[in-house]
Amino acid sequence: MAFENLSERLQNTFKKLKGKGTLSEAEINEALREVRLALLEADVSLEVVREFVNTVREKALGQEIKGGLTADQQMIKIVKDELTQIMGGEISKLTYSSSGFTTILMAGLQGTGKTTTCGKLALHLKNQGKKVMLAACDVYRPAAIDQLQIVGEKVGVPVFSMPESKEPDKIAAAAKREAEIKGYNILIVDTSGRLHVDEDLMDEIVRVRDAVNPHEILLVVDSMTGQDAVTAAKAFNERLEISGIVMTKMDGDTRGGAALSVKKVTGKPIKFIGAGEKAEALEEFYPDRMASRILGMGDMESLIEQAERQFDKEKVEKIDKKLKQNKGLDLEDFLDQIQQVRKIDNLNNMLGMIPGVNRKALEQVDMDNTNKEMKRMEAIIQSMTPQERRNPEIINGSRRKRIADGCGMTVTDVNSLLKRFEDTKKMMKNFGGQMGYGGRPGGKPVKKQKPEFQNGKPVKKERHKKQKKKKK
Repeated sequence: MAFENLSERLQNTFKKLKGKGTLSEAEINEALREVRLALLEADVSLEVVREFVNTVREKALGQEIKGGLTADQQMIKIVKDELTQIMGGEISKLTYSSSGFTTILMAGLQGTGKTTTCGKLALHLKNQGKKVMLAACDVYRPAAIDQLQIVGEKVGVPVFSMPESKEPDKIAAAAKREAEIKGYNILIVDTSGRLHVDEDLMDEIVRVRDAVNPHEILLVVDSMTGQDAVTAAKAFNERLEISGIVMTKMDGDTRGGAALSVKKVTGKPIKFIGAGEKAEALEEFYPDRMASRILGMGDMESLIEQAERQFDKEKVEKIDKKLKQNKGLDLEDFLDQIQQVRKIDNLNNMLGMIPGVNRKALEQVDMDNTNKEMKRMEAIIQSMTPQERRNPEIINGSRRKRIADGCGMTVTDVNSLLKRFEDTKKMMKNFGGQMGYGGRPGGKPVKKQKPEFQNGKPVKKERHKKQKKKKK
């Protein structure tokens, strides 16, 4: 996440206040001095830092601890509320046309990831049931049209282009007519990257705006450029009157100050953040959730939403159903789980949303090695027959040797995979019991199913006849 150092500094500052019943002026000033330094190091603008610190001081001075909160909890609450406010307060949703057809103009500096963001936004809207078209209006960058077409193909969205034309305003107008005729809901217009000091190019994008009269003008900025991003946002807003901002590369090793400054400086909200390379890695921006992440309080709402987007719903429901029926998971289920995890873009970022997770410890995890290990497990399971996947109990010594030979690994690797599978199965069984699966206190116990195989051999099923009670 873009606020690693800031988050760590703030959490260490608040730890010093633990165990105190009230906050003295000296303690508040000392804490705010640390907060001020942390914000400046995170590249938050001086103007925003001053206003933030003054507001927090005013609210904290003389306050008694309320509602059973400790001093550090009270201070964290005040800081969280103010962080939320400077980032916009509430989520700012996209504005759609009442006529049913919406045009979104994308602008930005060169190299901010604008074209990629167009594709991510198109997929985001498509997943909401919108019918989206992309318009290629970058007439300067070599292969820009090809790049957008590749992006569009990847997310399953058509791209309108006029390769022979060098007039982006006319291309945008033609794209709008085409999209309306063909019944699309949304047109996303990709434009050339430009420097905010280049008057000719700024005049050009104004002409594009006037040609399509967009309902949204989104400025794409690179969060890694710090206050340069804020300066660019201010300049674009003065010429274009933007409606919102998309912050890219928020998963990078960056100080993140732009996200804390841009709303206050421009008056325009952050509407989306990009947190990964994959097409699904675009999140709606919730100021309160981001404030929670910065303060190490986690973000379970976003975690759940990302999991729902990235996991196959049918496969998750299939495993859930098995747990409810107290049926054991098999290796096909285990393979599904591995493949679901491998699809996640930036797993560390998702895990960091869990409250209490040590993000510094996560950084020590070698995700490349973890991914290689999952690939090895996939290969072993795919080397098995369907019968072996569904009934792991039949996998005896000779089968293990054949499986190992089939995937180019050792019997030890196969044994390790099977051990990990058994551990996962036990964990899922325990989890299911806690959630009400497999019977619970006060509920009806679920009848235990006998295994179909034992020690590599089929188990004969016994038939029980119901005995009628004799009448006395």
